[in-house]
This record gives sequence, C-alpha cells and structure tokens, in this order.
Amino acid sequence: MRTDWSPLGGAVNDPEAAKSLAMAATIYHWGLHPWAIYAVLALGLALFSFNKGLPLTIRSVFYPLFGESVWGWVGHVIDILAVVATLFGLATSLGLGASQAAAGLNYLFGIPTGATTEIVLVVFITILALTSVLAGLDAGVKRLSEINMVLALLLLLFVIVAGPTLAILGGFFSNIGSYLQNLPALSMPFGREDSNFSQGWTAFYWAWWISWSPFVGMFIARVSRGRSVREFIICVLLIPSTACVLWMTAFGGTAISQLVNDGYTAVTEAALPLQLFTMLDALPLASITSFIGIILVVVFFVTSSDSGSLVIDTISAGGKVDAPTPQRVFWCTFEGLVAIALILGGGLVALQAMAVSTGFPFTIVLLVACISVVKGLASEPRD
Repeated sequence: MRTDWSPLGGAVNDPEAAKSLAMAATIYHWGLHPWAIYAVLALGLALFSFNKGLPLTIRSVFYPLFGESVWGWVGHVIDILAVVATLFGLATSLGLGASQAAAGLNYLFGIPTGATTEIVLVVFITILALTSVLAGLDAGVKRLSEINMVLALLLLLFVIVAGPTLAILGGFFSNIGSYLQNLPALSMPFGREDSNFSQGWTAFYWAWWISWSPFVGMFIARVSRGRSVREFIICVLLIPSTACVLWMTAFGGTAISQLVNDGYTAVTEAALPLQLFTMLDALPLASITSFIGIILVVVFFVTSSDSGSLVIDTISAGGKVDAPTPQRVFWCTFEGLVAIALILGGGLVALQAMAVSTGFPFTIVLLVACISVVKGLASEPRD
C-alpha cells in the first residue's frame, strides 16, 4: 500500500484535502461499512443458531436457501471458504501487526527492521497466543482483551488531551459531515479519477474486512443472545462505528494538525508502519506512549490469533464450541506459520495480495447470505 495516492483526486499533502477527503475516506474504510459486513454474518448466525436451533457455523445461515443440503457438499464448501478466508485474513493482520511493531521497536530501541525481526515477532505473538489458548477463554483471551481495552482508552484520552483537543472534538462532527458529503463519490466502483487509490486501498480494505467477517461475526453472534434485531443493529453498527470515527479523528486529526498548523512533516515523510510513532513523538511522554502503542499492537494480535483459532476450530468442527484444545493449538500455530510464509514470500505486497485473493470468493458467500438472512427474518413469527 502506497502513501502517495490520495482519494477522489485530491492533491497529496494538500491541507484542505487532508482535512476533508482524507478523513472522509478513512471513515469510509473503517466506520460503518466494515461493521455492516460483520453484521450480516453475525445476525444470520445468531438467528439460525439461537432462534432456529441450528449449529453455530456458517453453513447454518444458508438453510432457508438450500435446506438439508447445507449438511452436504454445499455446506462443506461454504465452511471451507469461511475457514480459508479467516485463516488468511488473520495471517495478513498478524504480518501487518509485526511490521508495525518492528517499526516501533526500531524507532524506540534501534532494533533492526526487516523480515527477521518481523518473523521473531510473529513467533513471539504466536507463543503468547498459544499460552492464552492453554489458559482457557476466560483466563486467557478475556483478561488480555480487558488489558488492551484499558490501554487503548488511556492512549486515546492522552492523544485527545495532549493533542489539539478542540480541533479533535470539532473534527469529530465535521469529519462525519465530510464523509456523508463524499460518500456517493467514494462508493462509485468505476470511472473514478483516483483508480490507484481505490484499487490499492479500498479494494484491499473490503477484502480484508470480508476475510474477517466469519471471525468477528461469530463472536458478535455469541454475545447477542436475547437481543432484538433493533438492539442488535444499534450495538453492532452504530456504537462501534462511532468509536472508530472518534479514534481516527483523534489520531488522524492530530497528525493533520501537526502538518498544517505546526509544519511538522515527519509523519508524512515516515514509512507507513512508522507513522503512528512519529505522530506520538511530537507529543509529551513520547517514549512511554510509543511503548504502549507497541504493546497494544502485540496484545491485539495475540487476542486475535487466540480467538481466531477458536472460531476456525468451531467452524471446522461443525459448530461445536467445546472442541478439544489441541485443535485450537493446531490452528493457532498454523496461522503463525502462514504469516511467516507470507512475510518471506513478499512482505507487505504478499500479505495484501493474499487478503484480496481469499476475500473475493467469500464475497459471493456474503451476498448470498444477505438473501438467506432476509428469508430467515421473514419466517420469524410476528408479535
């Protein structure tokens, strides 16, 4: 992914384009749309598992369309595509996370960057994930997730307070307005003047989110029991999207303010994995906050690897949520090996290409799932 491509033909490093188009494109990539992708599978899984009594696996979502055939080869194909998409989506994320953590370690401690450091980090993250797997869901993933959420909240509050506070708070609403204004143009798949940007960034993001949808969708479904569809939509679409907009406004708005108001160009000149740390370097307590940023990246991918292996194990076991621990150990280890193979096979380019390659076939599955979910909701009894 290159940083010299800009959305909708905006000039690179142009202050006005940064304030409007850049933040609009960021919200477009990270806000409502990915959560809508997750919501499709999550709603289908919750509906057919909790209301219809079917196994908690992707094939169950397609029961209204294929009937009993979902327990045959049709269902096998659907679940295999879900496993492959999730596996390579997690491996892509693990590789990208290792790249960013390596850049942070180099920035703080002078540790050399490159494939060797990234592979060591992948191995370290995988070992931590395996430890979490053996500790169990409550003792492992839950505690790590709680630690990560607290650290993320503290870092967010620090950036808001230490950064341009008024600009961040005001930018939250103006960025949403810019997103709504530019949404039709950003959504056009053809004839755009920023084909490099849309093909290099937007297509990758959509494939990446789609490859994560079985993973995130199943976790959302498991915590959604007892909610109405209205409550589900609010909790899955609006609340996370608002949190993402606030996060991107705080960090992105701070970097833009540093460039436009302070003339600080280090962020724009830095490589992509390093930009977070160069932005934090212009704020107080840079060493501490940068170290927290590295911890956040590592712990996030530890919990993703652990919980992702649980989801893959559940799908491959036909919906059993209490499959043997050695199976989760296998999937967790395999994710790390795939990430290492992709790093050695081409680094960032290979990671991006694999996410697109595995996300595209599952896109077809998701489109068909939309029809099936509508049919399933239509069959629900009305009050």
